[in-house]
Amino acid sequence: MNESKECGSCSSKSTCGTQSQPSQADVQDQLIHGTLSIIKNKLLVMSGKGGVGKSSVSANLAVALSRRGVKVGLMDVDLHGPDIPRMLGLEGLLEISADNRLIPKEYSDNLKVVSIESLAENRDQAVIWRGPLKFNVIRQFLSDCHWERLDYLIIDSPPGTGDEPLTIAQTIPDAKAVIVTTPQEISLADVRKSINFCNTVHMPVLGVIENMSGFVCPHCGKATDLFGTGGGERTAAAMNLPFLGRIPFDPRMVACADAGQSCLEKFPEAQVTKAYEAIVEKILAAQETASPARASAKA
Repeated sequence: MNESKECGSCSSKSTCGTQSQPSQADVQDQLIHGTLSIIKNKLLVMSGKGGVGKSSVSANLAVALSRRGVKVGLMDVDLHGPDIPRMLGLEGLLEISADNRLIPKEYSDNLKVVSIESLAENRDQAVIWRGPLKFNVIRQFLSDCHWERLDYLIIDSPPGTGDEPLTIAQTIPDAKAVIVTTPQEISLADVRKSINFCNTVHMPVLGVIENMSGFVCPHCGKATDLFGTGGGERTAAAMNLPFLGRIPFDPRMVACADAGQSCLEKFPEAQVTKAYEAIVEKILAAQETASPARASAKA
C-alpha cells in the first residue's frame, strides 16, 4: 500500500498499517545474521567425491575441538546421507524451545549437533528433494535453531560442488573450507575441483586433510599404504594451500562409528586420535593468527 501525503507528519507512522512489512525472507535474513554474529569461526568440511570419510572427519574434528574446551556446533547438511547423529550416538527428535526454535542435540557440554535425521520420525526414510528445498532447509538450520555462542561451527556437506556447499557459500560469507581427500589420484582429481569451486565462490580454504593415509597392523606393527600416501600434501603444495595433516586408517574408528561412540575418547592413545589432535592444533593456530588480522582490518 502506498503512503498517503499525511503519513510523513503522522505520529503513528511507525505502527501504521500503511507501512510495508518486512517479508518472510527479510525476517529470516535477520535471524541468520543474528546467529552468525555469535559464531566466531565457520568451517565447511567438503570433498570432491564420496567415500573419503568426510562425515567421519567432520564428527571427529568437532569432538577433538570440543575436548580442547571450546564451544562447538556441528551442522549436518548432507541431507541425503545424514550420518552424523548415528556416528555420535544421538537419538530422538530435536526439541522445541519456548520461542519455537529447534534445540540442537547435546553430545557434550561443549558440542551441540543439528541434522535432518533428527527431524524425521523414520531414520531410514529417503530424502527426495530438489535444490530449492535443500536451500530452504539449510537456511532454517541457521535461522530457526537455538544456537548458543560458539567458537566453531563445523558444517558437514555432501560430496561434490552442488546445492549444499553453494548454499553455505552464499549464506555464510565468512566460512572457510576444510577439504578432505584420500591419497589416491582419483580422489585428488576431484579435490582440485573442490578447490576451484572455493576459488570461484571466493571461499578461503583453511587446508587439506589426507584421510585413510596408511594402515598400521595391530599385530606386527608394519605400516601399509592402502591407498598410497602423500597425495594430499602434494596437491596442497601444488595449489599453494596449507596441509593440515594425515589421518591413518584404523578399524577401531569404523567400529566406534557403527556403535555411536567417539574413537578419540575411547582410545585416547591411538595414532588416529593423536592425528586429529595435531590437526586441531593447526586449526586453532590458524584461526588465532587470523583473528588479530581481522581486528586490525576493522580498526
